[in-house]
Amino acid sequence: MPQEWRNWTGDQRCSPAVVERPASLAELSEAVGRAGERGLRIRAAGSGHSFTEAALTDGAMVRIEALSRVLDADPDSGLVKVEAGITLRDLSTVLWDLGLAMENLGDIDRQTLAGAIATATHGTGARFRNLSAQVESLELVLADGSVREISADSDGDAFLAARVGLGSLGVVYSVTLRCVPAFVMRRLDSPRPLEDTLASIDQLAERNEHFEFYVFPYTDTALVIERNRTEAPPKPRGKASAYLNEIVLENYAMDVLSRIGRRFPSTIPTLVRFASRQFSRTEKTERSYRIFASERRVRFTEMEYAISREQGPEAVRRVLDLVRERELPVGFPIEFRVVAPDDAFLSTAHERETAYVAVHQYHGAVWEPYFRAVEEIMSGYGGRPHWGKRHFQTAETLAPLYPRWDDFQAVRARLDPAGRFANAYTERVLSPVTTGHGARRYRKDLPSPR
Repeated sequence: MPQEWRNWTGDQRCSPAVVERPASLAELSEAVGRAGERGLRIRAAGSGHSFTEAALTDGAMVRIEALSRVLDADPDSGLVKVEAGITLRDLSTVLWDLGLAMENLGDIDRQTLAGAIATATHGTGARFRNLSAQVESLELVLADGSVREISADSDGDAFLAARVGLGSLGVVYSVTLRCVPAFVMRRLDSPRPLEDTLASIDQLAERNEHFEFYVFPYTDTALVIERNRTEAPPKPRGKASAYLNEIVLENYAMDVLSRIGRRFPSTIPTLVRFASRQFSRTEKTERSYRIFASERRVRFTEMEYAISREQGPEAVRRVLDLVRERELPVGFPIEFRVVAPDDAFLSTAHERETAYVAVHQYHGAVWEPYFRAVEEIMSGYGGRPHWGKRHFQTAETLAPLYPRWDDFQAVRARLDPAGRFANAYTERVLSPVTTGHGARRYRKDLPSPR
């Protein structure tokens, strides 16, 4: 009997014909090979933290959570080889014990490493690239069960494709990361007038290693978050204080307000103004990975767009104006971050100083009209949607946004010529695999979800 799979939010689900749970490279190769022999399409799934249909399949689902071991580590060079099913949280703990750390992380650490790099997951910092840029090499299991190690030296184009591969090239077994010596960070949160914050984006981005801000719709106060390295030792909050601030106030209280807003949408402007008045100046000094990540227990869905950094402030203003003018029932904040450009073919920050603007909606609330309107704004800036978050784009609209789009498609046709690692999502955003043809030649007949 098919087993139902759901993502983290619970709004994406499927019933695969086969669910495989390999615990070694040999078992992974056998599972992929069996599915290929049966003619089943194959998708890998980890923690299910994508908001898209990326992992959905009615064929074979390969659950990679048991592939979570450290295979090799060299603290002197900083190179660490790990199985790709390890979560970012568990990886960070292991690295700390080795005297190492990832140079940058996002604010959620429940994703598997494979899922995070496959979707170009990022943190923030004008001098820091996304997580996939920390990859030195990786091992892919192809549709026939064979294993191929890919690096810049062994296959340059495949490496630039596989770093952000959307699970469409094969199942990633292991990843070798370039890590840095373990470090401590200080985080400073402070409420500031929104317009002052938007006017000083460049200064904030340049003087802080890692900077971001949140702002609730219907308010004009931003919560600015600055993270920087420090030589001071970690000073963890007491258990009671951490629970009160990070669980009760940031999660349970937010969930209560969101439930009220979902039930009585007209109360949302009042509720978010109340919430923004609770912003206060706080400091925290801790291990780097504990400063990067936040506890997220409130369920929501999300859209995020990557645009050029210089257009970021204007885009935030337009989204806030949109919500006010249309009186949209949006009670979740808008998030703004900046990152450095990189060279992965499908990286959302490919060759562009990037600002990310993210919008959210509480689970169970109406999100589509809001997200479609925001996407229209972002498309005017040449925005690239986060591969793991909601969007309505197709291969036809995405291809012009990526200078190396056809190079990615050529690698895909070479590594997965039969399209075994496809599903409805990859066919919408990448087009079906067509060996020997550029994507721009065959994507035109795809129906648009609009």
